[in-house]
Amino acid sequence: MIETEYSSKSTFIATDIFAHYSDLPPLRENAKIEYGKFVSMNLEVKTVYEIVGGDAPFQRMVRRFYADVENDPVLRPMYPEDLTESILHLELFLIQYFGGPRTYHELRGHPRMRMRHMPFAIGLAERDAWMRHMRAAVQAEQLPQEIEDVLLQYFERTATFMMNR
Repeated sequence: MIETEYSSKSTFIATDIFAHYSDLPPLRENAKIEYGKFVSMNLEVKTVYEIVGGDAPFQRMVRRFYADVENDPVLRPMYPEDLTESILHLELFLIQYFGGPRTYHELRGHPRMRMRHMPFAIGLAERDAWMRHMRAAVQAEQLPQEIEDVLLQYFERTATFMMNR
């Protein structure tokens, strides 16, 4: 988690495990979470989804990303001719992962990202091309630096994890 100041209370940005499990019990007001444990009171916990203002920033990022993928000679062959479903799936996944509604899970079940990407040869060139487009899409959104860092760190880890060549 990344600590930042948004008011007189300290705010922690919920990432990773807390951000995408809406079935966790509700937090007590002003409870601090550190590595999955309540450790003190007087803190506000917000998800990335809440901080950026909901669906729209994720939708814009994904659409920018796919606009670049459309013309990328390395990545384009990995995607279907019609990108509509790919766009929707990534939008819903990112919205859910970063703390929004669980629509992705309701429609597609567990993400199973490694399994879904295994049919594609993903090496360093593919990973780097993917990151170049995603980084540009995130940076174009001009989010607070703390949020941009959280997003890009997640994408770096995930893009590397998807490598299978």
